[in-house]
Amino acid sequence: MTIDTVISGGTLVTSRNTLSSDLAIDNGTIVGIGDKDCMPESEETIDASGLLVMPGVIDPHVHIDDHVSLDTYETATSAAALGGVTTVIDFAWQSYVSEDNPWEEEKTLREGVTRKREKGEKAFIDFGLHGGILREDPAIFDELASLVELGITSFKMYTTYEFGLSNGFIREIFEELQKVDAVGIAHTEDDSVCESLTAEFQAADRDEPVWLPAARPDYAEAMAADDVARLARETGTKYYGVHTSCRKAANALAQHQHDGSLIRGETCTHYTTLTRDIYQELGNLPKIAPPLRTGNDNDAMFEYLRNGTLSVVSTDHVAQTRERKEASEWWEDPFGANSLQASLPVFHDEAVNKRGFSYPSLVRLMCTNPAQTFGLPKKGTLEPGTDADIVLFDPDEKYTISAQDNASVADYTIYEDREVSGKVKRTYLRGELIASEGEIIGKPGYGEFVRRERPTWDDDYTTVISS
Repeated sequence: MTIDTVISGGTLVTSRNTLSSDLAIDNGTIVGIGDKDCMPESEETIDASGLLVMPGVIDPHVHIDDHVSLDTYETATSAAALGGVTTVIDFAWQSYVSEDNPWEEEKTLREGVTRKREKGEKAFIDFGLHGGILREDPAIFDELASLVELGITSFKMYTTYEFGLSNGFIREIFEELQKVDAVGIAHTEDDSVCESLTAEFQAADRDEPVWLPAARPDYAEAMAADDVARLARETGTKYYGVHTSCRKAANALAQHQHDGSLIRGETCTHYTTLTRDIYQELGNLPKIAPPLRTGNDNDAMFEYLRNGTLSVVSTDHVAQTRERKEASEWWEDPFGANSLQASLPVFHDEAVNKRGFSYPSLVRLMCTNPAQTFGLPKKGTLEPGTDADIVLFDPDEKYTISAQDNASVADYTIYEDREVSGKVKRTYLRGELIASEGEIIGKPGYGEFVRRERPTWDDDYTTVISS
């Protein structure tokens, strides 16, 4: 029997351990792990000597081609492939009408799903979709069950901005999500606190970007995080808190995790590596919400990743241009930062090289846990029978991050001139080479829409330890 590929000589990194073994691939699927002498004959043997062989990264929090992000699926998934990301979960939006958004009429969430699936036809990597609920229209309740059957098994809400929802409506949504066994997601900042502080600073002519963190403070994030997590507990709904940025918000989630399973959370690479001091240096370019915090909050993100309160590291990728960012005030759109291409190298350097996290911990946070949390059983692992989504990673190669290398339409990076140790060498999607040595090799359209299952969350979900 001859198979397609054997990856030989590398160190395999699973969610549990590291192995000096070879990996066998056939028809886009991992078919075996073992000693070199036990591998079947293959059409191609890939020498991975000196490299880590890891599952492809799954980023469950990205924005592509919508009202907040300028990336197309081609540009965003090119950046992802170069960064070792093989699956993303984007957002399909229920449109709303206002002066500041691109929609001319209200449309259903199902129409938003159709639009994003069409946009994704030129993707280089696989993608799933969260449903995004942006208005308080009870008609959404009639859509949820059919969307779950389409593989949209998680739904996002906001507590802030003009499309933020009231706690009362979020409660109603959670009750419906509990019935269909789907996951609730929320961007949590208390809108009234943020709006009042922003108005106060505007009146005082505090227009420098350094005021953004004070206008959207950690306690406003913690207040809303506590409210939404409590609603999830009271309704028995699976809940995932996105882009946790600070100690206070992480602690708010932790207070509701007594059941050990139904409340989960993520942080983002930038909240583990950057502080609010960068606003002094880069002005509006790192304008995100929640904003960057303090070094103490960086430390807290790792503390809560270690104990499992936070179990995923994502990017919240948003592509904007320098011109658009610098032409607006710190309190105005556009918000967001592009990170898909740099996230794995940056987080690896910080978590493993500087904070002592193990390689299996890295795989859990960026691959296995996102897959398990969001119903992707064929992703995030090197187990035989799963998709051959694989990254060959050199943990020792040093390089300096530069926006000149961006595949995203974003013409800047918040990691400019940051030197890191660890570089993506090759990325494979379902056994096919899609990126190599900083170049895209794959073809647009090879990426597929992934129908996600209803995820099973139980008490023994993978937590993170330092070794």
